[in-house]
Amino acid sequence: MLRHFGVKRTYSHNLKLAVLLSMTAGFVNAAWFLGFSALTTNVTGHAALFAEGIARQNWSMAKLVATWMVLFHAGAFTSSLIVTKIGHNARFSFAISIVLETLILLFCTLSPWIKYLGFSGNFFAGSLLFAMGMQNALVSVISGSVVRTTHLTGTFTDLGIELAQLRTDNYAAQGELRSKIKLRVSIILCFMLGALSGAYLYTFISFRSLLIPVMLLCVTLLYDVFRLNIKRYYSNFRYCRKDKHLLRSGRGNERA
Repeated sequence: MLRHFGVKRTYSHNLKLAVLLSMTAGFVNAAWFLGFSALTTNVTGHAALFAEGIARQNWSMAKLVATWMVLFHAGAFTSSLIVTKIGHNARFSFAISIVLETLILLFCTLSPWIKYLGFSGNFFAGSLLFAMGMQNALVSVISGSVVRTTHLTGTFTDLGIELAQLRTDNYAAQGELRSKIKLRVSIILCFMLGALSGAYLYTFISFRSLLIPVMLLCVTLLYDVFRLNIKRYYSNFRYCRKDKHLLRSGRGNERA
């Protein structure tokens, strides 16, 4: 799901990645908006707030929003740099970004207690923007820019284009086109499911609800690890059984 790149990557890998991480982003976005009235998974709305701050000469607001946008960009840059430096074909080149994002979410989960040490809600919002920038860049690099998980603007646009293309007479491409539509719909539905879950759970357990996306990230991270180990164990088991069978066959032939 995470460790396959290029020609080794399949539609199934992209679909699994889209489902887990779009749900994570939707959850974080909704829960944190209820907590501190700040969107943390994209920068589209922040661009409007930045312009508003300048127009009203509210320089503190403009500076804050500009910092948030830079942090999202810095997260994307950091994640891409990590994958590039380690190498696309490295066994766990994806793991560092996912671990960092998980640690940031855990840190923000403790915000009701940590904020008394001098950390503000704006600081936590900026931290989450950095984390979501990391996630968006990581998913984009891994999937070859096929999957986006932290916002829906481009996904809705792509879905509209692909639905329109279903009306064409190019029947040879219909199968691939339907797969793309299924992927876009999955991203949208999972993002919305995550957002609804985040909003609902936040009203009951407050910032502890962020432990849910932490769990989703852990599942995403460990999926390939355990799957790889199971495959290796199964391959070694089959290899040993084959060797034993050959040895027994050889002994039987010797006796004959």
